Amino acid sequence: MKNVCVFASGSGSDFQSIIDGVKKGLINAEIKLLVASKPDIYAITRAVEAGIPYVVFSKSDYESTEKMYDALIPLLKENKIDLIVLAGYLTVLTPNIVSAFRGKIINIHPSLIPAYCGNGFYGMRVHRAVIENKEKFSGATVHYVDEGTDTGEIIAQEKVEVYPSDTPESLQARVLELEHRLLPETVAKLCRD
Repeated sequence: MKNVCVFASGSGSDFQSIIDGVKKGLINAEIKLLVASKPDIYAITRAVEAGIPYVVFSKSDYESTEKMYDALIPLLKENKIDLIVLAGYLTVLTPNIVSAFRGKIINIHPSLIPAYCGNGFYGMRVHRAVIENKEKFSGATVHYVDEGTDTGEIIAQEKVEVYPSDTPESLQARVLELEHRLLPETVAKLCRD
């Protein structure tokens, strides 16, 4: 059984998909910890309801993002974390945490990487750009995290059709539905011994 830590910055719906996957026995893991980027996010409520410990690491509390991760790394090692899942986590990882957990950090991104990814492409900005550019398809990508932004090796990717009637919100809803299936499936594969 693998020890998983989820990082989140918002409502935590992707986090919930992993909680549900563990509860149903589809993911052979224990979620040891939620790392929240702010104290008032709904992902914390989800952690409390599921009995998962959480910590808040807000970059505004530290001299630099790197120093924040320096403080977090020992806690992750103490919890013997095998896999870190970035689930709607909006703070960029610095090289110190990437090298401490190389090959053990994954992220889900709401586009078909290499399209609409990298600095400045997150959340609704991605879906708006896809629609503005009249793309026929969008989707979601799960990838390993390296020192770049959305540049790590792709693990899984699936597409959804973009309809002429789509708004950024309607496209986001369909991509999120896909994420809620793709992310736990990928985590399950990575947690198989």
